[in-house]
Amino acid sequence: MAVLVIADHDDAHVRDTTHKTITAALKLSPEVDVLVAGKNCAAAAAQAAKIEGVRKVLVAESDALDEGMAEAFESLVTPLMAGYDAVLTPATSQGKNIAPRIAAALDVSQISEIIEVVDGSTFVRPIYAGNAMETVRTSDAKKVITVRSSLFTAAAEGAASAPVETIAAPPPAGKTHFVGQEVVKSDRHELAGAKIVVSGGRAMGSAEEFQRVIEPLADKLGAAVGASRAAVDAGYAPNDYQVGQTGKVVAPDLYVAVGISGAIQHLAGMKDSKVIVAINKDADAPIFQVADYGLVADYKTAIPELMDALTAAGK
Repeated sequence: MAVLVIADHDDAHVRDTTHKTITAALKLSPEVDVLVAGKNCAAAAAQAAKIEGVRKVLVAESDALDEGMAEAFESLVTPLMAGYDAVLTPATSQGKNIAPRIAAALDVSQISEIIEVVDGSTFVRPIYAGNAMETVRTSDAKKVITVRSSLFTAAAEGAASAPVETIAAPPPAGKTHFVGQEVVKSDRHELAGAKIVVSGGRAMGSAEEFQRVIEPLADKLGAAVGASRAAVDAGYAPNDYQVGQTGKVVAPDLYVAVGISGAIQHLAGMKDSKVIVAINKDADAPIFQVADYGLVADYKTAIPELMDALTAAGK
């Protein structure tokens, strides 16, 4: 059984989600190849070749692949599947975009956001916002799988490098054209792979208050910034910050929730964090049911005290 992993990368670096997806792939088969698709992505390919367990790295470059066009990925991956039994991709925005097209082209059912590999055809995935686990068994000859990478450990870098092979990119998609994109740029850690996340909720009251309270605390802790859907919908934070069922799923070493009540949709995106700290003045807030440490207090008092304590500790 051979497995193809579609790498998540920024052309220069392979993201941590790829390392974790490779771990999931290795539970299916020891024969794991990695596809690095983009443009000017030789550096990312070289990095992928050093990941332990990788047999070979395939590199394809074109403008359409660099723009993340789902049609281009489908045209590239579908012919490759003649030599593979399964294709895995992290359950990122891009992964969720391209996997359904590949599954449709192969005429198989997609298996979404697995958190465990039981055997070569059986997988576990969360349903009902993570309140129940579903065991899925497939009889499809080809498997198209997205991986909730936060539940897998990252594959380490090995001493040797796997061979890197350049393959032809597909022709441009005829009916779909890339127009443009707006990207939120930040010097902070990327939310999906951060070890520490500080998130703010609707209690912030305004975008200015969100920036005044959450961002300095994140900078002090060297953390990524997250937000609840309520905070994003209210315009306090950009969509890229949203954590939850309809946002990003994270599992950092430390998750700090400030002014977040803990709606089930938000908990689905962060309850697997190793340590959860909740600050909320409502003692009955659902967030305290999953928190390892809970502080019933007004954030306007608690956060300045925490900042002072961190400063005193030399942070």
